[in-house]
Amino acid sequence: MIHEIFGLNDDIRSLSDEAARRGYLALAPDFFDGGPWLRCMMGAFRQLNARHGEFFDAIEGARAWLAGREDCTGSVGVIGFCLGGGFALLAAPRYPFAAACVNYGEVPEDADELLRGACPIVASYGDRDRATRGRAHRLQAALMVAGVEHDVKTYPDVGHGFLNRATYPGVLPILAKVMGMHAGYDGQVSADAWARIDTFFGRHLRGREGIVPPG
Repeated sequence: MIHEIFGLNDDIRSLSDEAARRGYLALAPDFFDGGPWLRCMMGAFRQLNARHGEFFDAIEGARAWLAGREDCTGSVGVIGFCLGGGFALLAAPRYPFAAACVNYGEVPEDADELLRGACPIVASYGDRDRATRGRAHRLQAALMVAGVEHDVKTYPDVGHGFLNRATYPGVLPILAKVMGMHAGYDGQVSADAWARIDTFFGRHLRGREGIVPPG
């Protein structure tokens, strides 16, 4: 599980707990390694744009570590949020993941070429998120060209971060509003997105439909 720009926090831990509750072996590494937030965040974006760097090495290291555990089937999926969604998308054709989940992540303009040979991808976007507007359409078109199995959905009434419960003090909410991101958690949309992720990952990681837990 690849965290967003704010790094490994209680919100990402909660999302990992949700994956574990659904029967998955979940790993949420601190890809910023406890370093200064601004420097780590800017460095991550540089690596995302360059498509190489230590962040990518850490993703593959996490995948290999999970795959080697005795309690792992060997089939590993990757899930990313925002910044992490962009990395999850680039990791899909690069490393031997069984499935990838992209949540409001960046989609490169050359995605149709980049994603050839990628694992199956499930993705979710919010139509009110100006920062990722058009990305879902670009991703779906690219996956169709690349011949990659996919489930891409845009939710009409939400913006950025509808799976994330975290609230941030200071100027961040104001900045998000100015950018037109309309960021915020939505329980109904989150439940639908998780059901799609579980079904998709259940099929490709467990060879059967996902298990939606009671309650």
